[in-house]
Amino acid sequence: MKRSSGFDQISIETLNRRLWFVTIFVFVVFSLLFMRLWFLQIINGRSYKEQSENNRIHRQKITPFRGVIYDRNGEILASNLPSFNLYIIPEDIQDRELLLRDLKVLIGLDAEEVRGKLKKESKTNSFEPVLVKKNLTWEEMAKIETHLFNLPGASLQPEPQRNYIYGDFASHLIGYLGEISEKELESNQYPNSASGDYIGKFGIEGKWQKELSGISGKRQIEVDAAGRQLQVISQDSSVSGRNIALTIDRKLQASADAMLKDKSGAIVAMDPNNGEILAMSSSPSFDPNIFIMGIDKTEMKKLTSGKDSPFQNKAISGQYMPGSVFKIVMAIAGLEEGVITPDDAVSCTGAYDFGNRPFKCWNKKGHGSVNLHRAIRESCDVYFYKLGRKLGIDRIAYYARMCGLGVKTGIELDSEKSGLIPDSAWKLKRYGVSWQAGETLSCSIGQSYVQVTPLQAARLISVVFNGGKVYQPKIVRWVGDKNNESQSKPLLQGELQVKRSTLEEVKRGLIAVVNEAGGTGGRARVRQTIVAGKTGTAQVAGLDKKMKDNAWFVGIAPAENPKIAVAVIIERGEHGGSAAGPLAGDLIRQYLGFAEEIKTSADQDATETVEEH
Repeated sequence: MKRSSGFDQISIETLNRRLWFVTIFVFVVFSLLFMRLWFLQIINGRSYKEQSENNRIHRQKITPFRGVIYDRNGEILASNLPSFNLYIIPEDIQDRELLLRDLKVLIGLDAEEVRGKLKKESKTNSFEPVLVKKNLTWEEMAKIETHLFNLPGASLQPEPQRNYIYGDFASHLIGYLGEISEKELESNQYPNSASGDYIGKFGIEGKWQKELSGISGKRQIEVDAAGRQLQVISQDSSVSGRNIALTIDRKLQASADAMLKDKSGAIVAMDPNNGEILAMSSSPSFDPNIFIMGIDKTEMKKLTSGKDSPFQNKAISGQYMPGSVFKIVMAIAGLEEGVITPDDAVSCTGAYDFGNRPFKCWNKKGHGSVNLHRAIRESCDVYFYKLGRKLGIDRIAYYARMCGLGVKTGIELDSEKSGLIPDSAWKLKRYGVSWQAGETLSCSIGQSYVQVTPLQAARLISVVFNGGKVYQPKIVRWVGDKNNESQSKPLLQGELQVKRSTLEEVKRGLIAVVNEAGGTGGRARVRQTIVAGKTGTAQVAGLDKKMKDNAWFVGIAPAENPKIAVAVIIERGEHGGSAAGPLAGDLIRQYLGFAEEIKTSADQDATETVEEH
């Protein structure tokens, strides 16, 4: 019994000791499990919940329909078409290199380019779809859809695509869309845009991006293991962009574009009574549809560095010496300042000797005795040299600026340039030297430092014939719907502080340019109405002297009750009367609804133009 009791005591102590170790072990194990569960559920719970949800639910952005762009008569210029885009969700990719290889085989996708996009976007949110190809063809879409089960991470999404119906029609005016850059995203100027979105980069598309773009919607969809949609869980619809109607006339714009084909230059047609732009063409142009598919760097470089600047809207940012078009300003200034009268005569022998050099007239033989009317009609340089010397550069600059030159017009487009109207203070500030009298003579015929844009030139002749009113040019007729035409209300920026008799005298001279014998603008004549205008031939500064001069014509009709003003510049066109004048005449004829004239030999003799050099 004693042995038995001793054995039992020892066994109990041993068991108790072992039980204590087991208890400690179990406690430690459960403590570790508890800590792990606490870490997973409390510390990283939200993250794992999000991952779990995203394995089952995908978030899709609903791209809004961009606002439609119309012409003044309601014809659609830019609309939207349905398209399918290919996206990749980085988190759903099982084998990235295999996916890229398969996509290259199926639709020729550039693996290196896609790899770069995925690397960039994965840094921000690996669950967000990354756009890798826009506007798949039906064949490409069928291939992707057929093999979608074997392409984990890839998905197709239907989205609206911008469509420029007439290709390169008014491309500088309408503009184009391009993929938003990182810099633009960081600027906070595009709060409703995300990486991969397309935004307006130029023209109306760029200037009116906020109104046209709309607001994106969101959709949550349940997908299976292959990423195929099972059901829509929730959806916030997108808000379409607002429509915009421009002031241009599609048919007139198409004619202006056609006139400039294979030429370099610009045409502006406007309503002189309210500043509405009827046509605005710049050449060479480009097709904005090429940017929708995505343009590579090589093609982009060709466009941006191409001959004659195809991306520049020369109508508002081309700064040219106006040549004899500037004589309109000179005539107004001379009459207003009283340094000339309409009947004062000047002798033109073909040159005006000043200082140690002759300032030549385009007519080497000279015009003989010339008064203001004949000086405007035949564009006598010597007359305006002498007038410029009497006025001085500061008085010339005062009247030029009053006419709206040398300052931006304020048109609702980006990249407008102001041109340049020099004076003595400008020369001293710019070059640190005083103004020279000989420079005034060159400026008097629109050469030297003087620069204007075609839009300013169209407004200049409008001001003379509309009673001296300087309107801000308008390009947008309404925004949102046709009942909201507040955009097209004329905005008066200023008025010429000149006598009515001054404008009447200048108007008579400009009518003579087109309609009287010896006028330099006879080829702009329209038989059914009275066209007034002014030719101009301007040297190409700083370039090869063998290069032809730029050709100008500004015109307006009907002279007694104007409805359209036109400015045409043809780079290296040489003579304004022959290169630019006929284009302006044809536009005027079309806008006023006159049938195209059939020229006979008698008509040709009647409209023979004296070529100004």
